Amino acid sequence: MNKIKKLKKIRLHHEGTHILITGAILLLLINIALYWGIECKIPFYLVALVSIIVYGLMVNFFRCPIRLFKGDTEKTVVAPADGHVVVIEEVDEHEYFHDRRLMISIFMGITNVHANWYPVDGVVKHVDHHNGRFMKAWLPKASTENERSMVVIDTPEGHTVMARQIAGAVARRIVTYAVPGEDCYIDEHMGFIKFGSRVDVYLPLGTEVCVTMGQKTTGNETVIARLP
Repeated sequence: MNKIKKLKKIRLHHEGTHILITGAILLLLINIALYWGIECKIPFYLVALVSIIVYGLMVNFFRCPIRLFKGDTEKTVVAPADGHVVVIEEVDEHEYFHDRRLMISIFMGITNVHANWYPVDGVVKHVDHHNGRFMKAWLPKASTENERSMVVIDTPEGHTVMARQIAGAVARRIVTYAVPGEDCYIDEHMGFIKFGSRVDVYLPLGTEVCVTMGQKTTGNETVIARLP
């Protein structure tokens, strides 16, 4: 299927549909009850203001801007998430590769877009989910001890790349859309993590790193590495 046709062009992510509808109804009922239930309108005005702020934060969390990568995708690794780089190092990966890999980790704060994009073009080779703890996502142990999902991709150039979605202290649900055997492309959504999290990308040694520690990333736009 054509890459562009497969792209879901949405402004608010569908993972937030039920939460946003339920939240709007609940907040509306509370404000109506306050408006008609008490004579003094000061509490109503205060609650109405808080309701607008809370709902605005909810909408902001589930926003999903339409992004198309404009560069050449050959050997290109793009940021799978908005956030900032918290790890760039060689590590021993024990769950899938069982060898040494270059790991680049991006931490997503509560105000970041929480949709995740595929970091490379290729074919989905393996998808797996591991139950685990909910430690703070920026801690080193979060990569192997927190609840997480891995997506392994074979690129057209013959490299194997893994993206690992990791739940954080607040995140309680990881959604992964990847299906083994399917083609995947930069520009497509790989998944979504609700309420604070992190994405690790494991790359072959010899990969050129294109970001620095602490650098802000924009999902599907920032080039984080070039494969060898």
